[in-house]
Order: sequence, then structure tokens, then C-alpha cells
Amino acid sequence: MTEDGSKWLLYVAGGLIVLRFFLRNVNWLLYEYRLGGKQYFLPPGDMGWPIIGNMWSFLSAYKSNNPETFLESFYKKYGKVGIYKVLMFGNPSVIVTTPEACKKVLTDDDKFTLGWPKSTVELMGEKSFISIPADEHKRLRRLTSVSINGYEALSVYITYIESVVKSSLEKWTTMGEIEFLTEMRKLTFKIIIHIFLSSETEDVMEALEKEYTVLNLGVRALAINIPGFAFHKALKARKNLLAVFQTIVNKRRKERMGKLPAKKAKDMMDALLDVEDENGRKLGDDDVIDIMLMYLNAGHESSGHTTMWATYFLQRHPEYFKKAKEEQEEIVRKRPPTQKGLILEEVRKMEYLSKVIDETLRVVSFSLMVFREAKSDVNINGYLIPKGWKVMTWFRAVHLDPEIYPNPKEFNPERFSEVRKAGEFLPFGAGTRLCPGNDLAKLEISVFLHYFLLNYELEQTNPNAPLRFLPHTRPVDNCLARVKRVK
Repeated sequence: MTEDGSKWLLYVAGGLIVLRFFLRNVNWLLYEYRLGGKQYFLPPGDMGWPIIGNMWSFLSAYKSNNPETFLESFYKKYGKVGIYKVLMFGNPSVIVTTPEACKKVLTDDDKFTLGWPKSTVELMGEKSFISIPADEHKRLRRLTSVSINGYEALSVYITYIESVVKSSLEKWTTMGEIEFLTEMRKLTFKIIIHIFLSSETEDVMEALEKEYTVLNLGVRALAINIPGFAFHKALKARKNLLAVFQTIVNKRRKERMGKLPAKKAKDMMDALLDVEDENGRKLGDDDVIDIMLMYLNAGHESSGHTTMWATYFLQRHPEYFKKAKEEQEEIVRKRPPTQKGLILEEVRKMEYLSKVIDETLRVVSFSLMVFREAKSDVNINGYLIPKGWKVMTWFRAVHLDPEIYPNPKEFNPERFSEVRKAGEFLPFGAGTRLCPGNDLAKLEISVFLHYFLLNYELEQTNPNAPLRFLPHTRPVDNCLARVKRVK
């Protein structure tokens, strides 16, 4: 090679090194340098490349067969300090991974407010519970919680849940091979639709459920609003859902004006339209629709997936299956002969089954994390979280911490024989923003498992099918299986 050629290669190599150094430090210039001396008190971490930040490594890890590699890379570089700086979802952020830090972030409303990514808010709605201010959230939660999680409401819902569960299980035994997760999601969607809208045709329910599937695929995706990308498809799904819900709201308002015959049964939609606060203020269409969109989504996705996984784990662990089944048989034996079907008091006595459900929620961690934003500079574990930075409470890290739960990926309901410390178990979050439908979700799961344990078994087609972790953990074949009735 000539001397000029060698110099040219050196120039190119030097230029690439300088470019790489610049690109690796763009985020420091944008987000850390401006903090002045405060930057030296930030948590350890790496903000990655410009714009993309840590999203590429996050998505790569969660699309592999070992999502833990994302946080493990931080542990290896910086130690298990429990708090790390990142750039994710377009924002300078901090990840917290210890029970104490998660509890602090979720319960200290003076220091932290909601901080969901703009893309998530855009998909779920500005009037939904994930984006409204604290005072408005308290008002709406107070007005709607009794209709969702109240004792009287749950006592009414259990009859319908029981009916749908029994008919679905029996139907599945005649269908041969099914995608068990897909059928479970249809079942839980049917339940939540009944609670909110009394009833809709099978065609409408199926269409809505498909739109929700597309919507959820966009929640954890990069916010790229270009045809072909998951986020773009999710925005279209939201638009379609809003159109359906607006039609329903319009119809209900006409019923109230006497322009259409009123239906007899009251449902959650009626409750949302009728409810008034102490000042006589009612909810507008946007409020009702965004609340509905959020509740219908959370109300079938989490319970559908969790029920599938609880069934999956029980079938794989005969010793736990046997204990859970014996508890259900005992409940039936103690039932007075005049009683037909389950009642809420019986569900609340299912102590062992409750442990099974809690362990399922822990192992699967349906919600990876939730988002907050620092309202002022906050100190956690000796590190600074600057005002305006996002904070992600990483539930999966807590639930799979071997120092809290030995052999964390092993399914073992016996773990929940001991009381957990605050922040160690966070399937529904914590604080004032605790999931408003948690009792309803556990009721659905309990009723299903009651009848499954008594009369059925699950025979998987691909018991060693690999898993997907986004948007939620599930087998790639959606748990292809046969449901069989047992003698």
C-alpha cells in the first residue's frame, strides 16, 4: 500500500473514532451537562446512542429468550446498586429495581407524578387513569371504584363470570386443539364487555378484541408513526375503538333523552354516564370513552394472561395442582344443598388458590414496570433523580430477585405462606394509583381455576414452546393445547 493510502486509512479510522466518541456523548451534552455540578450525583448508567438511547438494547433483550440480559448488563458494569440512569422512550430516565426504591416512587405523591411516555398516553387517552392529574384521578377513582371492586358489584358479577367460565370450558372440550391463551382472552373480554356494556354481539366483541390486540402491540414499541410500524397500527386501532365507543355513548344518551327505548339492565357504562360528584359535575364523552378504553383493555389482557399461566403452572406441578384441587373440593363439600354455584364468601376462603395466583403474578410479572416523573430533585439510595426525569419502577427485577425470592423462576406457591415486605410484591402497583380493577381480576381468575381444577385438565401440544416477552410474556404458540374433562 502506498504512503498516501496508509494516511487516508488513518484519517478515516481517526474520524470514525472521533465520530463514535461524539455520538456516545451526545446524550451527556443534552441531558447531563446542563445539570452542572448535580450531574456528579446521578446514578450510574449509560444513556446509549442519540435518540435511540437504551431502547435498542431493551427491545433486543426482550425479543430474545433471556430478557434479563438487559438489566444484567447494568449489574455487570455498575454493580447491583438498585438505581441506574438510561434514555428510554425518548426521555432521560432512571430505573429503580429494589423494593424500597419502588415503594418510595409509587407512594410519595409529593415527590413523584405520572410519567408515562407520550406514545402510551396517546394510545390509552389523555383522560384515562394513566395521564390525568392527581386530584382528577382521586375524583374519578372515587366515583367508579365501587362499581368495579365493591362488594355488592363483585357479588353480582360472580354469577355471570361463573356462567361464562362453565360454558367456555365445556365448549373447549369439543373443539380439539385450541390456542388456550387466545380462548382465555376471548373469555375475559366477554366478561368485561358484559360488565361495561351488558351485552354485545359475538361479531362486535371479536372485532373489538382484535383491535385491542393491535393496540397492545404498540404500547411497548418505538413511537414511529409510519405505515408498517406497530405504533402506527396501534393508533389506527385506537381510532377504530373510539368510533365504536362513541356510537355506544351516543345511543345511551339518546336513551336518557327518551329518543330510544331504554334497556332494562344497568351496566358500568350507565354508571359512568350517571355518576355525579358532590358539585353535580358529570363525566363528558371523552372522559367516559377513555376510561372505558383503559378498563376494557386492562380488564381482559391481564386476567386472561394470568389465568392461562396459572393453569399452565398448575398442570406442570402435580403437587400444587393436588393441593389446590383439594381446597376446591372441600369448598364444594361444605356448601349447603340449597346453594347453587359459587358465592363471593367462598372465593375469599380460597387461601391456597390465592397463593397460586400471587405466585403466578410474581413469576410472570404481567406489567414490567410503571412510569413516574420527579416533581423536584429527589434523592434515592444516595443518588440524585433530577426534576423532570422519568422514573421506571422495574417490577420484573423485584419479582425475580434471588435475594428476595430464592430460585425466582421456579413456580412455588408456598412462598406466599410468609407475609411479604412492602415493595416486594407489586403486581398491581402501589399507592394511590394502585390498579383499580385488582379485585375483579382476581375474582375472574379464581372462578376459572375453581372449575378447571374440579373437572378439567390441560394437555399442551408443545410443552417446551419458546416464550415471547413483548408486549406480555406468553408461549409463541399461544399455548396450543387440548382441554379435557376428567372423571
